[in-house]
Amino acid sequence: MQDFLQIFNSISTYVIMALVVIVIILFILVISNMHSLSKVEARYRKLMRGVENENLEKLIMSYLDKIDEAREESKEVKKIYNDIDERVSKCIQNVSIVRYKAFDDVGSDLSFSVALLDDNYDGVIITSIYGRNESLTYAKPINKGLSRYDLSDEENQVLKEATQK
Repeated sequence: MQDFLQIFNSISTYVIMALVVIVIILFILVISNMHSLSKVEARYRKLMRGVENENLEKLIMSYLDKIDEAREESKEVKKIYNDIDERVSKCIQNVSIVRYKAFDDVGSDLSFSVALLDDNYDGVIITSIYGRNESLTYAKPINKGLSRYDLSDEENQVLKEATQK
């Protein structure tokens, strides 16, 4: 034990100096940490103050309310879109027309057949046959691209063109 005390007494000044240096380094680190902490605290206060001195929690809650409103409006718009899409599918979307000369004694292609079909290929074929002495116009219903009436070549042609679009 005596040897230990002699060795400690001989190096005690060095140990004390090393401890003083360590204390100074730790003191500098504490001051640096306090400075950094004050910066973080200032930024935290600014963040919590929010925009125009509003509380951040109030801002977040108002944005969440806006999100809920947008979600409800989106549901309404989707319902309106589905209604419009359903209505549009029933509108005339497929149209084809062919003009032809029904009789040899008529000078021009004054006769015609026109197909007016919706998205399900339901609709009508309207045919007008023009002659010198008389003119006829008639319609034939079309259901899913098929007619329960016999179709002329021209009517078959417009039906085929309208259903291939």
